[in-house]
Amino acid sequence: QVQLIESGGGLVQAGGSLRLSCAASGRSLSPYAMAWFRQAAGKEREFVAAITWSGTSSNYADSVKGRFTISRDKAKNTMYLQMNSLKPEDTAVYYCARGPSFTVVAAVYDAWGQGTQVTVSS
Repeated sequence: QVQLIESGGGLVQAGGSLRLSCAASGRSLSPYAMAWFRQAAGKEREFVAAITWSGTSSNYADSVKGRFTISRDKAKNTMYLQMNSLKPEDTAVYYCARGPSFTVVAAVYDAWGQGTQVTVSS
């Protein structure tokens, strides 16, 4: 079974940048799509960004559009989320996911990482 291993979270000041990584390990077929979700304290999980494994399509939540960039490296079997111009409202646990459909619906994804904390201070 596939395992998703996240890294890159941490504490940054507003306006700073972080790059999250999500590496897949274990034998599995390549996914059709991978995505990032986040969940802030006291709030529901929300969609952040998604990408097809081919790299031909990507989409972003309005709240991060223009600031975040999703990408993948097929050779490294790794997905990335470059986060620039971070705001305090970006503070959340960020989760990577993979699944059979290019969608914003979390329930469709069938494998998840453990989550990594991103904290943006004022």
